[in-house]
Amino acid sequence: MDVTEAKKTLSELQDKYPIAITRNLQTAKQWLKDHARGTERYGMVVSSQAERLKPHAIFVKQEVNPVHWFLNNKDDVRSSYYLEDVATEFLIQGLELDWVCVTWDADFRIKEDKSHGKRWDHWSFRGNKWQRILKEDRQQYQKNAYRVLLTRARQGIVIVIPEGDANDRTRPPDYYDPIWQYLVSIGFNTI
Repeated sequence: MDVTEAKKTLSELQDKYPIAITRNLQTAKQWLKDHARGTERYGMVVSSQAERLKPHAIFVKQEVNPVHWFLNNKDDVRSSYYLEDVATEFLIQGLELDWVCVTWDADFRIKEDKSHGKRWDHWSFRGNKWQRILKEDRQQYQKNAYRVLLTRARQGIVIVIPEGDANDRTRPPDYYDPIWQYLVSIGFNTI
C-alpha cells in the first residue's frame, strides 16, 4: 500500500474529477444528485461479495434488470437514478455512468500485518460469518472487482465506507475504520 504514490495520483485527478468519501449513504446519494446535471446518469455499485450491506437496505443478491437500470428515467424505481437497486461488478463491467457511488463492504478490508505492514485482506460472507479467501486467484478476482467498481464513473465518484456496528459481530467498526483512515490519509475529500 503505497500512500505516497496514491497521494500523487489523487492530486493529479482532483481538479478534473471530483472524488469524495463519506461514512453516510444518504450524504453520498445527495452528493450524486447535486453533481449530476441534466440527463447525466448516476447510480450505486457494490461488490458482489458485499453481503453485509443489508442493514443499509443494499441487497447485493437481488437480481437487477440491466435494461431498466441503465436506460429507464428518473421516475422509474428500477432505474439507477432511484438509488435503490445496486449494480455489481458483473452488471457494470464494460459500462459506465456519469456519476457513481461505490459502497464498500468488509469483503475487501485492510489488515495490519506485523511482517508486511498494512495490506488488503480478502473475505467472503458465507452463512452467518466471514471466511478468509486464501486462493490467490480468488484474491486477484476480488481486487479486480473493486477496480471495476472504482472505474465506472466518467464525471466523478463518491465512496461510502460504512461505520459498522459494535453490536453486530459481522460488521464491527474495526473492519471499516482502517479503510476510512487509509483513504483519508491519501487526501480524499470527506463529506
